[in-house]
Amino acid sequence: MIITLAGCVSVKNRNIVRQLDQLGEDFQEHTGFYLMDPSTNEILVDFNGARYFTPASNTKIFTMYAALELLGESLPGLYYKQTGDSLIFWGSGDPAFLYPLLPQGGVFQWLSNSSKKLYYSPSNFYEDAFGPGWAWDDYNYTYSVERTPFPMYGNAFVLKKKAQEAYLDTNQPYFKRHVWLGDSTQEETVIVRDIGTNKTTYFPSGNMKAFEHEIPFRYDDHMITAMLSDTLKKEVGLVFRPIPEDHSAILSIPTDSALKVMMQESDNFIAEQLLLVCSGVLNDSLQTGSTIDHAKATFMKDMPDTPIWRDGSGLSRYNLFTPRSIVWLWQQMLVRHSKERLFPLLATGGKAGTIKNYYKADPPYIFGKTGTLSNNHALSGYLVAKSGRLLVFSFMNSNYTTESYPLKKRMEKILWEVREKY
Repeated sequence: MIITLAGCVSVKNRNIVRQLDQLGEDFQEHTGFYLMDPSTNEILVDFNGARYFTPASNTKIFTMYAALELLGESLPGLYYKQTGDSLIFWGSGDPAFLYPLLPQGGVFQWLSNSSKKLYYSPSNFYEDAFGPGWAWDDYNYTYSVERTPFPMYGNAFVLKKKAQEAYLDTNQPYFKRHVWLGDSTQEETVIVRDIGTNKTTYFPSGNMKAFEHEIPFRYDDHMITAMLSDTLKKEVGLVFRPIPEDHSAILSIPTDSALKVMMQESDNFIAEQLLLVCSGVLNDSLQTGSTIDHAKATFMKDMPDTPIWRDGSGLSRYNLFTPRSIVWLWQQMLVRHSKERLFPLLATGGKAGTIKNYYKADPPYIFGKTGTLSNNHALSGYLVAKSGRLLVFSFMNSNYTTESYPLKKRMEKILWEVREKY
């Protein structure tokens, strides 16, 4: 184990390192913790800070930084070209279109109001539905929706039923044709979509309770034009035309609106789509790797340790980052953007997002991003000490075999000590 204890004469530092060392022993895991003061660049604690860990949704910190660097105040909602009586449009990857968790931009109204014949072209999309290193059998869960050029409804549809009623309803009528009644009754309602199609089988329970279930849909180009036609109440055709150099763009929602939901609620769908949006801004093609390669070669090139970065959300088990690189990232964001802009976008201890039930204090002292996959948990961000000192930290844990709750409570104890003693 590589441990560096900055300022080793400090009793408070030694005590924190002893707790970190005990954490690894008790949970049979690998622990990394990096703490620094960004105003002085002083490294306060470095416990395995140069070791690589599975970041899980800490990957969204990288996605956020890329979006802040590459996108303007608003996301491009779609790209288009008008020719005669026709309007051809291309997806930008914008996640907002009819997604309930985000405000609505002007794209829907703009398409609805157009007097032109509408044609959708998917020719600028060069990406697989799932990212490298994703678990294939997660396809039926909404944390693993597909990546698409023109998302709709968050790339999922909702099936719901009221109590004591036998019939299903949906917010997206197009998908009624894909729902089948199963040939058995279950103790609890079960809804399963086939892996390669949108055929969805509903196995009802005998208790007649109300439910609402969200199911990712399987994207294809013809389905999107049919859904758009159904939603816009006008025909949308499908063409395969390359996006021209003189195309125009319709703006969608404020970039910070998407970042806030992504960071606070750890929304995988938004994260994946934002890397596609960034790619479209860079070179007109929607390809996750294009954004990642550009970021690593430009505004992330001075990162202490080269990141193994494969997707936008952190679903990939291939991602590997070091705690000190994540701290470097937070520090760069603080240099380029004010904390008044950044802090409201982040999960806030005791107040908002994935840590609203942890790290409670008044005023809040933790602003950051969690990351959780089975056997891996991380929390990184900004810590406001009791003295008013602003610190940056990354706390990463990999390969523990227990439930995550006791680990999180131990992390909370250590970070509270940092708050009190610095």
